[in-house]
This record gives sequence, C-alpha cells and structure tokens, in this order.
Amino acid sequence: MMTKELLPIERVSPAYEPAILALNNEHAAELSWLEPERLSFLLCEAFYTRRIGALEAFILCFDQDATYDSPNFLWFRERYPRFVYVDRVVVAAAARGRGHARRLYEDLFEQARGAGHTIVNCEVNANPPNPASDAFHAALGFAEVGDAVIHGGKKSVRYWAKPIAA
Repeated sequence: MMTKELLPIERVSPAYEPAILALNNEHAAELSWLEPERLSFLLCEAFYTRRIGALEAFILCFDQDATYDSPNFLWFRERYPRFVYVDRVVVAAAARGRGHARRLYEDLFEQARGAGHTIVNCEVNANPPNPASDAFHAALGFAEVGDAVIHGGKKSVRYWAKPIAA
C-alpha cells in the first residue's frame, strides 16, 4: 500500500504574505477580511504561525501578550492570565480532508506546551453557523467556555478552550 508523504509544517516567511492574504480573504465570512498592512502587523504580533505546502493551509495564533484589538482575543484576555489564542486557521478547498488542520493544531499544542502554556483558546462562529468547525474542535478536546455577540450584532460566536499539559 502506498502512503502519501506528508508536506512539512513550516514557519511563515514574508514571501508567503500575499498567498496568506488571498487564502484568508477567500474565507472572510468565517474569519474576517484583512488588508495587507493588517496581516503584516498580525504576523509580527503572532506567538505561532505556520503553513503547510506552498499554501495548502495556515494557522495564526497569539499569546496573552499580543497587541491585538480583536473582541474575541480580548474576551480571553479578560478571563485567562496566560493562554494561546487561535485567531485563524484555514485549509484551501483543494487540500481539505488531508488532516492539515489537525496537524497544525497538534504542532501548536507542542509549541505552546514548550513555551509553558497550559491552555489553548479559540472561537467558532455560531451565526453564521460553522458545524464542521464545532465538530472538529470538539474532537480535538476543546470545550465551550462562553459566547458573545460581536460586530454590532452581526455575528455571534462560541468560545472554546482546551487544557494542555505543560
């Protein structure tokens, strides 16, 4: 039986910013639209950002010390003294079903533990709903810890947390 070789998980370099911006903005309904300057700023503030392949998938995460004004990030900052927040994770449509998101999260958990973190947080849209993301995060061991209505009532989210052993 032939097995496909897994593409490596690699750090995001500035050369990948245009591709990340394009992939992010293809999924702006689930994530949020980014302008190039904002993406550059977020990448500089990030605790952890990685990609798979030329850009089959990427993840962008912050720790509690980031300078970031997202209402979701701030919700966690008000409640957790130390954490890693998954701001966005995207898998290109053509690369879905290959386990990329799971691999990125597993690598994140390892990096977070190595930095002494004991919890990883994220949010998932409740309106518009994202049942695939709900199921994915539950399968990884995340549990709901709260909810909020944001962006002037245009969006509602559920907050999730996963304890990780330091």
